[in-house]
Amino acid sequence: MKIYHTLEDFTRLSFAVVTSGTFDGVHLGHQKILRRLREIADKNSGETVVITFWPHPRLVLKPEEGTLKLLNTFEEKAELLKSQGIQHLIRIPFTKAFSQLSSDEFIQNILVETIGTRKLVIGYDHRFGKNREGSFEALQLNGPKYGFDVEEIPRQDIDHIGISSSKIRHALESGEVTEARHLSGRSYSITGRVIKGDKLGRTLGFPTANLDIDSHYKLVPAEGIYAVTVLHANLPYGGMLYIGNRPTLNGTRQSIEVNIFNFEKEIYGEELTVSFEKLLRRDSRFENLDALKNQLLQDKESAIEVLSSLSKG
Repeated sequence: MKIYHTLEDFTRLSFAVVTSGTFDGVHLGHQKILRRLREIADKNSGETVVITFWPHPRLVLKPEEGTLKLLNTFEEKAELLKSQGIQHLIRIPFTKAFSQLSSDEFIQNILVETIGTRKLVIGYDHRFGKNREGSFEALQLNGPKYGFDVEEIPRQDIDHIGISSSKIRHALESGEVTEARHLSGRSYSITGRVIKGDKLGRTLGFPTANLDIDSHYKLVPAEGIYAVTVLHANLPYGGMLYIGNRPTLNGTRQSIEVNIFNFEKEIYGEELTVSFEKLLRRDSRFENLDALKNQLLQDKESAIEVLSSLSKG
């Protein structure tokens, strides 16, 4: 897959099959659109093109909200789109100036002149252009004039079980990572760099890697203990992860710590990707460190059981 960080880098195609959107999460609804994109491209010897916007439009147009958390960094989104067989990914820098582009200008300047769109595939709720004035009807009206067809994936095909990025976010914010996996078709993951902590976990017999998440826009699931799969240097490991402020120690700052099973390497400064498999329990305060250690032993047993059942399918 080729990635273009500006429209100027893109070379016009003879038969471009295109879709556009933020594609946060690349969930099952998004995948329906992407499958259709590939089908049309294969049938017409065309090439698939996804137009996406970065930063997320809400971060630019409503920065005062400060509440939007994203399911993917751009790099994660690009990898997911690549795994769906997309050939070209255009990353359009979203600015306030770009948001003033009319739907007609978007069609003429971007879809037609820059990309060479011959077929446009969109979801049922897709809007584009200034004030989201562009619609499926507008695209149908302008398509013949500009030489492309437009196809709308109907709501019942995309959204028959209510799949949406916002529902996945809500599930994760509630700790329901298994529900998020059901909606998105994959386990939710975060990537971070290992930083030094106070090494308390080591004294309890559960050494942990403290994670610093690279993007502050990335959604971190609810506080609690999770069974997780950990990827380090392209090798998978089982583990359990803690998110919280360590109330037993009267902590005041949230930490993200993962205990990797059967792992003894020093990995400070290295990158880990953690996939959430199941919430084991909510965060809680314990009377003392011995009580905490006993609970961690139970947590590990529970995590191993969860991971074992997943590996068996």
